[in-house]
Amino acid sequence: MTMKVCYFLQTHTNPKQIYRLVRTIKKSSPNSLVIVSHDFTKSDLDVREFQKWKGVEVLSGKGGRGNFATVQRFLDSVDWILKNEIEFDWLVNLTGQDYPVQPLAQMEGFLSETSYDGFLEYTKVFSSDSTWGIREAYTRYYYKYHSLINNLPEGLKSRLRPLKIVNYLQPFFRVNFSYGIKIGLRTSVPFTEDFICYGGSFFCTLSKKCIQYLQDFYKSEPDLVNYYKGICQSDESFLQTVLVNSKLFKFCNDSKRYYDFSVTRNGHPRTLTIKDYQSIFESGKHFARKFDINIDDKILDLLDARIETLSNSSSNIRST
Repeated sequence: MTMKVCYFLQTHTNPKQIYRLVRTIKKSSPNSLVIVSHDFTKSDLDVREFQKWKGVEVLSGKGGRGNFATVQRFLDSVDWILKNEIEFDWLVNLTGQDYPVQPLAQMEGFLSETSYDGFLEYTKVFSSDSTWGIREAYTRYYYKYHSLINNLPEGLKSRLRPLKIVNYLQPFFRVNFSYGIKIGLRTSVPFTEDFICYGGSFFCTLSKKCIQYLQDFYKSEPDLVNYYKGICQSDESFLQTVLVNSKLFKFCNDSKRYYDFSVTRNGHPRTLTIKDYQSIFESGKHFARKFDINIDDKILDLLDARIETLSNSSSNIRST
């Protein structure tokens, strides 16, 4: 039986870029399943654009930043896939601003031969290896947050940032301006020496075994789920904490995604342009993020040309 990959896309903006990404996936992997979970409150999406391809489903999902909404949307879509008994071997977690940087047939061949159960970036959050630093980790995961304002202009975020000094003067509450204005109050945590808090990028590639385990855990552990619904940046910890603590799976600590956080704030990777092509090309990753065709669509043209060249080279090698 041929291995099948599900490409799961969480989308909310720029329909033309979403259409292009789905078209690229289906052209490179005709037998794949593409699930588009779109937030129709942010922008419209003409589902008729997808009718020309077999194996594309569009679901409605509510988006969010810095809270459990992203995880919930993922789990709701997984629940839909499993309830409909849709066959798949791997699920690739993406956004509408991601793009493949190598032929998907090549990536799928890699997945068919790997000994890993998933490609998932993770570190121990409360350790010297922490992605964000221990102080930021405590701010994220030791406080239950309440939103006062959901969105703020970037300029206002910068002006308010000095007020975060109160976070380092006392242990009782936290303020967060990354995703609006949130106030966090100190809460109890579920972590122990035997149940460690892990963190990393939400975007990953997971086998069906991992996906089924996540869904079962979500349904059977409401206390932990409710904890994650209250903290900040839960999408950068929930998957890692549940899966790595299970000790059932073998993970490669690499999401196989290329992104650049070097000059950005508030959790947003830098938008990639044609200037990044060489770095993307040399990364050896499966996907890169994030792109915006309204800023630079030439980079996607270059990636398409690269994918086609590599695909043709592989076809020529197989035929000789």
